[in-house]
Amino acid sequence: MPAILGTGEHRYRVVENFAKLPDGWQLTDVASVAVDSKDQIYVFNRGAHPMVVLDREGNFLRSFGEGLFSRAHGLHIDADDNLYCTDDGDHTVRKCTTDGKVLLTIGIPEKPAPFMSGDPFHRCTHTALSPKGEIYVSDGYGNARVHKFTPDGKLLKSWGEPGTDPGQFNIVHNIATDADGWVYVADRENHRVQVFNGEGKYETQWNNLHRPCALCCCGGAKSPTFVIGELGPGMAVNRKVPNLGPRLSIVDAKGKRIARLGGEEGPGVASGKFLAPHGIALDSKGDIYVGEVGVTDWKTSFPDEEMPAAVRAARCLQKLERVRE
Repeated sequence: MPAILGTGEHRYRVVENFAKLPDGWQLTDVASVAVDSKDQIYVFNRGAHPMVVLDREGNFLRSFGEGLFSRAHGLHIDADDNLYCTDDGDHTVRKCTTDGKVLLTIGIPEKPAPFMSGDPFHRCTHTALSPKGEIYVSDGYGNARVHKFTPDGKLLKSWGEPGTDPGQFNIVHNIATDADGWVYVADRENHRVQVFNGEGKYETQWNNLHRPCALCCCGGAKSPTFVIGELGPGMAVNRKVPNLGPRLSIVDAKGKRIARLGGEEGPGVASGKFLAPHGIALDSKGDIYVGEVGVTDWKTSFPDEEMPAAVRAARCLQKLERVRE
């Protein structure tokens, strides 16, 4: 029987072997996912075919991005089905059509800003849009900043610096916005999501999270909810401690937890377990798609175990189907 995660109204059935790829293809790490207006699933991954497009049943539709992307990291899709692809390998954000035509590039490919300089970009991680179409970029591994750009890519402002105080970041890993223009930032190694207004003014933070990595705003304009992908322990000393993830948490607009999916007994490849949730998207039916970087994270979680071939082949993308009966 397929595993069921969650309780009450937030119950999800794990769809086994969701992605049906052409013979010989592998996704390897799936850094991020997005869903368009037709419920097509865009799978931004670190395999030979960086953008793989599937339908809701997991059937392969097309691919693109071969030779274009260096290292997939973040993916966001707007109301017009434009894709914003964040590549932390060559320090760029590319706005693309759904067939891969590049409409805009922000950043200079293979030209990172100096480490922790605050200038865009040094291993940028993700994007989100304001209600006016302005582009927020989390930046990321070699910076501790959020940048705000005009819709055509001109820098408006930046905020953030390294540290643990409000408005400071320790790996600014993901970013999301809501219909009112609030900006939500996954401050991963500070174990929190920080909330800002559209101009970068700190408002509040959500705690009681463990290495929040993926961040998805959903649930509609009037009552937004958020699905947060949390990584498990990253240190040997707490590697086997229970109740630290990896897992998904669903919270309301105040950060109050509504539901939690998985993570009680640590990472794994069994049905109902996660490896390293890194990107999350929902379709029109409320089903959740989870991209995981299980290949990269394997030695962190299982340093003494050989990685199963299935992890590289198929285990870095999961579909959780909402139980509706």
